[in-house]
Amino acid sequence: MSQETSTNLKRTPVNAIHKELGGKLVPFAGWEMPIQFQGVIQEHQSVREGVGIFDVSHMGEIEIQGPSAKKLIQHLVTNDIESMQDNQALYTLMCLENGGVVDDLLVHRFSDDHYFLCVNASNSDKDFQWIMQNAGSYDATIRNTSQNTAQFAIQGKHSVALLQKICDTSLDEIEYYHFKKAKIHQFESIIARTGYTGEDGFEVYIDADHAEAVFRAILDAGKEFDLQPIGLGARDTLRMEMGYALYGNEINETSKPFEAGLGWVIKLGKEDFIGKAELKKQKLAGNKRKLVGIRLLGRGVLRPHYRILKNGAPVGELTSGTFSPSLNTGIGLCYVSTECAEPGTQLEVEIRKLKVPAEVVKPPFLPTRVKKING
Repeated sequence: MSQETSTNLKRTPVNAIHKELGGKLVPFAGWEMPIQFQGVIQEHQSVREGVGIFDVSHMGEIEIQGPSAKKLIQHLVTNDIESMQDNQALYTLMCLENGGVVDDLLVHRFSDDHYFLCVNASNSDKDFQWIMQNAGSYDATIRNTSQNTAQFAIQGKHSVALLQKICDTSLDEIEYYHFKKAKIHQFESIIARTGYTGEDGFEVYIDADHAEAVFRAILDAGKEFDLQPIGLGARDTLRMEMGYALYGNEINETSKPFEAGLGWVIKLGKEDFIGKAELKKQKLAGNKRKLVGIRLLGRGVLRPHYRILKNGAPVGELTSGTFSPSLNTGIGLCYVSTECAEPGTQLEVEIRKLKVPAEVVKPPFLPTRVKKING
């Protein structure tokens, strides 16, 4: 648990609503955030079976605009934004020259010279400084809009029907990893068909001044769908079932993106970008270890830093672990030596001096249900 006191924690614009709803608030990345409401397992199942709303206003937003905005972003990120269309989003990394990960993020394109980035809460100031430090002679204005922006995620099979009740545009037209400017409860917002759960849903960006009114309107519209508020605890179990990386656990400034299975967002064929030379070397050298999923075959709950064993000898370490409400067993993500990374490989996890049998799984642990309209 963080040593931060409640007095120096930042609060999201809907902090008062979390308290009204009985949220258990804890320090997280410098913010006072709800870890749970009715309970992690119930909240997890609400998203998998119905619909949930997450306050993710602690996430950071950075706007980049100007004649060289596109060139600057191409220089900063590993993925290729060249073919992005207006109103499209793209998952990518920013790397150090040595290939370590500064952050993983989403790039949203408004137009050829106007973009906004959604970055991790713990990294928003660091990312802004990193971008400024590398902006050099690029003709672009960079603004950290995090303090003025609230972000909510509405996730689950009823998310379209729910949000459509208070939205002035057809949500069915928004494809996966695309977004639209629209009004929700009469307030301007950006609605992106993205998420961190593996379910169909949206991430909504709105002016912080209107956040409370919009959050209450969504809660009200959600009553007929039994909409539940979801805390960070269930956000973590949901993302783990999908095998999504979490910055600070699976990836950080010393990790190697290819080992983390993120080679698909590294386009070595594009023009020069920060970290390209080192990442090229890493790809040629191959992986000594790989990030894999692991499922317990015995009783126990997995936690970060537990050792992974093969015939009693250490072969890796857990980066994330939890009890999976969907699978009713312990699951986790871990780096293991490459020869142990094949799905089905039998391993053990050391849990309080006990060696609990486990097997390697290729994530996701259960099928994703994100909405891909065109294929």
